[in-house]
Amino acid sequence: MPWQRPDGRAHNSLRPIQFDLNFTDFATSSVLAHSGNTRVLCTVTVEPGVPPFLKDAGQGWLTAEYRMLPSATPERQRREVLKLSGRTQEIQRLIGRSLRAAVDLKGLGERTLLIDADVLQADAGTRTTAITGSWVALALALDRLVKAGELDRSPLSHAIAAVSVGLIEGQPLLDLKYEEDVAADVDLNVVMTEQLEVIEIQGTAESGSFSRSQLNGLLDLAEQGISELLQAQQEALSSQG
Repeated sequence: MPWQRPDGRAHNSLRPIQFDLNFTDFATSSVLAHSGNTRVLCTVTVEPGVPPFLKDAGQGWLTAEYRMLPSATPERQRREVLKLSGRTQEIQRLIGRSLRAAVDLKGLGERTLLIDADVLQADAGTRTTAITGSWVALALALDRLVKAGELDRSPLSHAIAAVSVGLIEGQPLLDLKYEEDVAADVDLNVVMTEQLEVIEIQGTAESGSFSRSQLNGLLDLAEQGISELLQAQQEALSSQG
């Protein structure tokens, strides 16, 4: 019997996606990204200057921090204070790499874009929701720099979005929620541009292995989901006028 999705979705359906723009007041931009029951607050802060390794290089920088609030999961998680877990470090590096691929850093000038992705509630897909929501916040922040006269044009070079796909009992599924994430035999996180070119693929077989044809099928499913996410991003930004 095929896997029955806990929320009744078709195998190729995303969870409901929503972007609440301008969710907080003090960052350069902020977006609360919803993917089903996963909610990530994505903020962008623009600061003058760049790290020492880029001094006088004539370009800007983008870096990301990711955290999960203690109450984001059913059982309270200990807050990471003095030392970040390996998972947290891996995810924030992924967010940073993905978003740097979306920006012409030379066109940014000697500024640093600080991305903060804070998980308020987790139902799997926190890293992909963080990337997708942070891109919306990034687009907002750069547009504000242009409107303020600090930049002649936005250095945003690509739209990007990310989604998870997986295999459960041989069945490909798009946008896994928690019960599916823990049951998956294969789990992939995929980041792509608006041309559906790959920025990063993180994938593994939790047990056993999977074939090249299965991988191709999962990537086709990821392309479909990312196309829908890209459209949702543009619709959210268009609502700003």
